[in-house]
Amino acid sequence: MASPLVVNAYELLRRPGTDKPITFDLTVAELDIDDARLPADGLVSVELRLESLTDGIVVDGRISVPWSADCRRCLEPAQGVTVSEVHELYQIELTDPDAFPIVGDQIDLRTLVRDLALLDAPIAPVCSPTCAGLCAVCGSNRNTDPCNCNTATVDPRWAGLEGFHVD
Repeated sequence: MASPLVVNAYELLRRPGTDKPITFDLTVAELDIDDARLPADGLVSVELRLESLTDGIVVDGRISVPWSADCRRCLEPAQGVTVSEVHELYQIELTDPDAFPIVGDQIDLRTLVRDLALLDAPIAPVCSPTCAGLCAVCGSNRNTDPCNCNTATVDPRWAGLEGFHVD
């Protein structure tokens, strides 16, 4: 079975100005990604549009990748979906240093999809933007167990001034 990540570019290159929509889903495991943030059975959604130019093919669209990890503030499980915008150029003769190569009249989208999945996955995720994190004194989760610990710290360089009072 042919991979949906390999696209025949021959017909597109013959007619500049034509486009081809590509939509498919595959798992993280099918991309050969081994990253703890991306579950192997996670469904990667790819929605792209290929448009031919006189010297190559422009690929536009988006890729959605699920992720899961521990929250950096409270250490509870966190998960979400990263949506990556795609704007890339493929060329037979590479005149643009940022372009991907067209090899044998085919475009291999595997590198593009893998790179975006890995680069856009959160490095330090949070379970929610309002996560209060862990108490620095007692270690309780301040989202579920509010504590009364004194977390105000005094810079030791200013500690000598604590005895002075201004009236």
